[in-house]
Amino acid sequence: MSDYVLETEGVTYRYGKKCQPALSDVTVRVRRGVKTAIIGANGAGKSTLFGILNALYKPESGVVRYNGEPISYRRKSVTRMRTDVAVLFQNPDDMLFRPVVEQDVAFGPENLGLSKDEVERRVEEALFMVGMQDFRKSGIMRLSYGQRKRVAIAGVLAMRPKVLIMDEPTAGLDPQMASEVMELVEQLHREGTTVVMSSHDTDLTYAWADEIHVMQNGRCIYSGEPEPFYADKPSVYLAGLLPPKVFLMNEGLSSMRGTDPSPFPRTEAQLISKTVPPKAGTGTLHIMPVSVGADDKAVDAALASAGLSEASRGIYGKSARRAKDIANVGIEFFYGAPENCMIRCMEGKDTVLLCDPVMVDVAVCGVGFMERAGFGKIPVKVLPEVSG
Repeated sequence: MSDYVLETEGVTYRYGKKCQPALSDVTVRVRRGVKTAIIGANGAGKSTLFGILNALYKPESGVVRYNGEPISYRRKSVTRMRTDVAVLFQNPDDMLFRPVVEQDVAFGPENLGLSKDEVERRVEEALFMVGMQDFRKSGIMRLSYGQRKRVAIAGVLAMRPKVLIMDEPTAGLDPQMASEVMELVEQLHREGTTVVMSSHDTDLTYAWADEIHVMQNGRCIYSGEPEPFYADKPSVYLAGLLPPKVFLMNEGLSSMRGTDPSPFPRTEAQLISKTVPPKAGTGTLHIMPVSVGADDKAVDAALASAGLSEASRGIYGKSARRAKDIANVGIEFFYGAPENCMIRCMEGKDTVLLCDPVMVDVAVCGVGFMERAGFGKIPVKVLPEVSG
């Protein structure tokens, strides 16, 4: 099987014969299992490229491949591909087809010919993942914009795609909801979905993406790791973008101190760990996996048993976040919990991260960066899993 799940080679596309090309000679390769961001200013061609990658549009010239095989654009071939490759459009109203939440989320699975029981399982799971399980009987048009966006995401997740293409997934969302969407995106990646995201928010994509493809005036002008592109300031500004704030701060501090800018921090906690000398003693990061079915009483009992009833705590991942009455546990960090817990550890205080079992490695990897950056070792202890 090809290392690339999706590829375009020399693709040109225009919306009409007399129109200027929306894409010109675009070559982009998306590696399987790699967090990939397509970035660029408004009108750069990001959304058009997504339409090409999902076979919504047929290019005027060039080749589009899925799993190394050229797309034939025959109905059966395209239908089969779209069961694997799903697109989440920026405007949720472009994706909502039925009047009631559960009916809309069921639309995709029903069209796959699944049994009624399987459709029901997928609807329940998808609504749980986006925190909309209490709204399954609600009318779509009674929901807020952010809630409709969650329902649109649930509809895509119910298809269980192998590749998820997300066009500006946090556009129009408040900061908390945007943070929760990015947390969900990270969890999908950890569970094996290849996620491709478009955005002009370089702070967002820099903190998340392993690789970027930069679009400018319908052309791909850069593909690769983010740092070489952001170091080329003229190219960044000509593309209608701004360098990420963390990148600029790291660059400036390294220049003033005469130190190597690498390893490059992607988040505030990583930047702090690189620039602030450690205290004599750091706190321990306790990671407590919380599985589906757990509740506040089970978590409280586990915290007491570990002697951590007074420790600061954060929450991360779907099963922990959706645990029954979890707010009663006294959560300090509802959003950005891994980063905030690590900052608290750098202050010399013990913390507890209540997280989905799938997300344990996220926190462990974050601590690993701090050690590479020279901050020193933050002790990590993974506690027994809490279940229902």
